[in-house]
Order: sequence, then C-alpha cells, then structure tokens
Amino acid sequence: MLTDTQVSVLCDIAQSVPLAGDRRAEVDRLVKEAYVAKDGDLYELTPKAEKILSDRGAGLNEA
Repeated sequence: MLTDTQVSVLCDIAQSVPLAGDRRAEVDRLVKEAYVAKDGDLYELTPKAEKILSDRGAGLNEA
C-alpha cells in the first residue's frame, strides 16, 4: 500500500513537476517497486502507477 506522500510523488511525476531533493528517496523506492521508470534524467509512471492513481481517483489535472 502506498503512502499519501508516495501518491503525491506519483502525481508530481505525471505532471512533470520538478522533484524536490527530499522526495528523491521516495522516488527511488517507487522505482524499486516498479511504479516509476527512469529514462536518463526523466521519470515516468508505469502502468502499475497509472492504475493506482486511477483507482484512488487522483486525476492528473486535480493533483
């Protein structure tokens, strides 16, 4: 189960919001758990993360 902070990080990634340094540890955890993929310097949501956001009703325009 993801924490509210982790869901918030997923929303930030989905909206291409620059990540603050204190959120990098959360991003690393999300990458290890296959919620986020890293492509060079960019992060993107995996289908697993997109499903979580959809299930929680966290529309990308609302986050």
